[in-house]
Amino acid sequence: MRWIALRAGWATVWPRLLVLLLVLGVVSVPDRWWRALSPPPAPKAVANATKPAPPKSKPLPAQLVIGDADAANFLAQATFGPTWADIDRVQQLGYSGWIDEQASLPLSSQLRFLNAASAATGGDLRREWRMDAWFLHALGGRDPFDPQLVHRDQLRQRVAFALSEILVVSDANSDLLGNAPHGVTDYYDTLARGAFGNFRQLLEDVTLHPAMGIYLSMMQNQKPDPARNIRPDENYAREVLQLFSVGLLRLNPDGTPLLENGRTVPTYNQDTVKGFAHVFTGWTFNGCREFDCYYYDSDAPAWIKPMQNHAAYHASAQAKQLLVYPGVALAGGVLPAGGDGPTDLRAALDNIFQHPNVGPYIGRQLIQRLVTSNPSPAYVGRVAARFNDNGQGVRGDMKAVVKAILLDPEARDPNQRPAHFGKVREPLLRLTHVWRATKARSESGFMDEFWTIGYGMGQAPLSSPSVFNFFSPSYSPIGEPAQLGLAVPEMQLATDYQMPGTEGYFGAKIYEVFVGAPDLSPHEVAIDLTDDMPYATRPADLIQRYNTLFLSGQMSTRMRGVLLHRLNGMPAGNDEERRVRIQEALYIIVNSPEYVVQK
Repeated sequence: MRWIALRAGWATVWPRLLVLLLVLGVVSVPDRWWRALSPPPAPKAVANATKPAPPKSKPLPAQLVIGDADAANFLAQATFGPTWADIDRVQQLGYSGWIDEQASLPLSSQLRFLNAASAATGGDLRREWRMDAWFLHALGGRDPFDPQLVHRDQLRQRVAFALSEILVVSDANSDLLGNAPHGVTDYYDTLARGAFGNFRQLLEDVTLHPAMGIYLSMMQNQKPDPARNIRPDENYAREVLQLFSVGLLRLNPDGTPLLENGRTVPTYNQDTVKGFAHVFTGWTFNGCREFDCYYYDSDAPAWIKPMQNHAAYHASAQAKQLLVYPGVALAGGVLPAGGDGPTDLRAALDNIFQHPNVGPYIGRQLIQRLVTSNPSPAYVGRVAARFNDNGQGVRGDMKAVVKAILLDPEARDPNQRPAHFGKVREPLLRLTHVWRATKARSESGFMDEFWTIGYGMGQAPLSSPSVFNFFSPSYSPIGEPAQLGLAVPEMQLATDYQMPGTEGYFGAKIYEVFVGAPDLSPHEVAIDLTDDMPYATRPADLIQRYNTLFLSGQMSTRMRGVLLHRLNGMPAGNDEERRVRIQEALYIIVNSPEYVVQK
């Protein structure tokens, strides 16, 4: 693999390594060096940096003109990475108008790409093509199989990715799902369809999707039969409560734990899990005459249809203890015996959906995935309120929730952000950002990226090691974050293996795989630096261009000085030297802490 061979070579290039270490803060130099390298900071910048955040958010003022950096910051939260075209569009429409336009765009179906790829290659379906479909839709642009089709629904796809890390399905440790790209791809499309729909419908679509049925063993879950030692499987029942909807502890409307007599209150107990396990019985592949049938043909229609219920295997004879909370519709939270499978399922999902935890629990995680790892309780409360009522009496309106997250004063106004505002960019989002910013593409529409992404960066879409995703939303690494009680979820990926792997992968992609490079495979995704070449002889302008596109205008004076010193010391006498100068700037920026931490 290209990136493995190159990593050792890059490490020996001491000027590049020294600059990177300086930017990373791994090594230090005397202060007088920084004074020589860097212009003094503007007084206004110093004042802003030391100004404490207000104790609570104020209304976001109407903004008549959106600057490039502000638009880029918004797009870093709402897309797979800002582009100049998208920055212009946000400036034309405004934040709210851009969201409305995105929500009105038709779904770009990844399953459609998979079917087209299969037809173009003789009917095969490969797991790699599922990954190709994901990246095609994350990057956007023209479809390789239909030049008239342009994938523009960035916000929908970005929210779908966030949902895929909450409502987790993975093909990583499942032979059946690993060989069923049709079903896994359709599951992702299901999340994309639900991104602007209603959470209640999304919860039902996820519950009845065969990929979820296989992954969390609800598929062919049976009613109790003591004589045969059969008890309903509790896997999906446990995870739909713990991870997909209400969480382990009762919450206040602002997402803080509810306390009774100074103690936290569990959301449910084992009897509740058993009750839901009995609800989720009798379901199997759609179209099966027999209950215990399987479709090993990965393109079978049953993989993209909701599961169907077989009454003979549903636990209709038992009453079922469900969630108990103030205002619960079912007396004592108990679902009476005698219901059929679909009726019991709808009642159980209604019971979950109406729980007061759902708004703050799901809202906080979506904020974490899009904007900041540690939202203030007030921020969570405002989003949860919009989940509870979109302003027209509708509960669970996902478009309203997404809009509330992205337009909240804490997301848009730097003066209302707490000191710990921001989130670590996960490796996949760093990669899509680089590729979108540089108009990267492959000639064929396919990609030679499946194995290198998963193994090189430690992350691939819908391929987490468990239902708990690649990282926990509450993960706090040992040290200052843990001492301050701050969550840094994505740092759970920052292992001794993953960090150099990611650096090496970016090095290979930036320095070796570019439009015009020799010996490129038609399947390699190559960055295109054509638009940046005019800036190669103007390092300060190049830095400012990348500062806007990658750092939303937030590059520190120190980092700017280091980069300028490095680039000015590089030759730029011909096109190759100018290209290398651009690659150097890009590589250092995307591996810097100032970029890796999205603010």
